[in-house]
Amino acid sequence: MTEPGRQGTPLIQLRGVERVYGQGDARVVALGGIDLDVWPGEFVALMGPSGSGKSTTMNILGCLDTPTRGSYRLGDLEVTELDGDGRALLRRYTLGFVFQGFHLLPRVTAQENVELPLVYQGVPTHERRLRARESLAQVGLSGREHHVPSELSGGQQQRVAIARAIVSQPKVLLADEPTGNLDSARSHEIMALLTRFNRERHLTIVMVTHEPDIAAYAQRVVHFRDGHIERIEESS
Repeated sequence: MTEPGRQGTPLIQLRGVERVYGQGDARVVALGGIDLDVWPGEFVALMGPSGSGKSTTMNILGCLDTPTRGSYRLGDLEVTELDGDGRALLRRYTLGFVFQGFHLLPRVTAQENVELPLVYQGVPTHERRLRARESLAQVGLSGREHHVPSELSGGQQQRVAIARAIVSQPKVLLADEPTGNLDSARSHEIMALLTRFNRERHLTIVMVTHEPDIAAYAQRVVHFRDGHIERIEESS
């Protein structure tokens, strides 16, 4: 029997992906040729010590970096064949991002922060305002639309960042240490929110974390070491 979330073809396929920086004595192999599949609707965590390759993998998945060798397919698209403009369009329409540092614009409101991806997509003003309010409501921030980030707690700022990531209805949400700046209670609130979007919307999520209790929310945990995938654990 096929497991839920693993039906059909993987949404993300990495094959023989290498990433090398520098030359000669300065040559660093960040990724040594990894293979990884992520199925539609899956929640996958990437773990490993600093320099293990997990962040490089995340950057490649997010089109913020390109492999030195290998194949990265997202759906039917061979991402490694895209130029800079093509990768930018993929980030704009297909990928959502949540970062450790929130990355909110400090002088504009929560609603305006959430609207930003829709501005880049050319969505009309009335529609993007409506969608931004709906997205904020979905993360529990109704009534906070007109607060600027300094008027919000860390947990609330990360909720705004999640609302911004999902407002464009991406196929894949990439979360880079999304609880790294939060205390334990707020961390688990954020993870409960991400888990709900994964289950209810079948949103595919790939997350980098150093914390085993945070990784435990994922369905699979991919452990990296020295630029290779050391092992993959299924969630209990």
